[in-house]
Amino acid sequence: MSNAPSASRADASEPPPRRCPDLDVRDLEQRTRLMRIVTRLIAVSDLGSRDIARRAGLPMQKISDLLSGRLEHFTCDELQAIRRIIDDGQLSLS
Repeated sequence: MSNAPSASRADASEPPPRRCPDLDVRDLEQRTRLMRIVTRLIAVSDLGSRDIARRAGLPMQKISDLLSGRLEHFTCDELQAIRRIIDDGQLSLS
């Protein structure tokens, strides 16, 4: 006979706990839009990824995460800051 407690049927029908917190849908949509804009700007920019990371004061890994689509690693503010840096960099190169 087993000494382990048996799981009731109610326990089995409950969904497993979530591994990440619920995300605000509007925030997620805004970050997605910003990420698309920023990755396109990086693609057409004369600035290299290292230069963008240096100007933003971010580790190169963060830019790599951005280009890999790892949205969960960024806030809207970080994405806006990167966008401004790229826009400013493009203006100064013109």
